[in-house]
Amino acid sequence: MNGFKKFLLRGNLIELAVAVVIGAAFTAVVNALVTAFIGPLIALIGGQPDFDALAFTVNGTKFPYGVFLTALISFLITAAVVYFLVVAPAGKLVARLDRHKEATERECPQCLSDIPVKAGRCRYCTHEVAPA
Repeated sequence: MNGFKKFLLRGNLIELAVAVVIGAAFTAVVNALVTAFIGPLIALIGGQPDFDALAFTVNGTKFPYGVFLTALISFLITAAVVYFLVVAPAGKLVARLDRHKEATERECPQCLSDIPVKAGRCRYCTHEVAPA
């Protein structure tokens, strides 16, 4: 029971739970954006105001592909927003923070493994390497 309590109180678990809740709320906002604005804008071009109504029938079975189109557009918008507002800026920030760091490893010319900069011999292939 003590281990389970430690598991529940770990910081990563709480952060993950918050991320899931925020993600669900964000998804609801994006779905509303697609339904209220993106769908009608695309309908101006295609002529169909509600994607959910798009369907075709084969042997009496209805295939509502419009529901899929709405979900696909929502996914693409969500992915684009997450990439451009979270992933790309975070990558730039990490690159900016790491640009002044001194290298701690280098590549062995013989086996191409990463070895410490000050090493005189590769720990993997035992090839002698010139000092850095």
